[in-house]
Amino acid sequence: MFVVTVAAILATMALALVRAALGPTVFDRILALNMFGTKTVLLIAVIGFLTGRPDFLDLALVYGLINFVGVVAVLRFSTYGHFDDPDTDEVEGPRL
Repeated sequence: MFVVTVAAILATMALALVRAALGPTVFDRILALNMFGTKTVLLIAVIGFLTGRPDFLDLALVYGLINFVGVVAVLRFSTYGHFDDPDTDEVEGPRL
């Protein structure tokens, strides 16, 4: 039964990579990579359960947090083109 679960997770990860490669827009690709990261967290948790190592759950949580922060950063960069605060006015001339 657990082999079927791991196979299903790997199949959805493969489909997410296909969507990331083919997605018509940047946002579709980012969403597919976010789904790939989420499925990776699930796969780490299942492997930790199967091997009897509960410390894998800590690794899965850390990976999930890194995935979330990374997706937010990529979305912000793709929307604004920079990581600065969008509410600040641009100052003419070089920054000191």
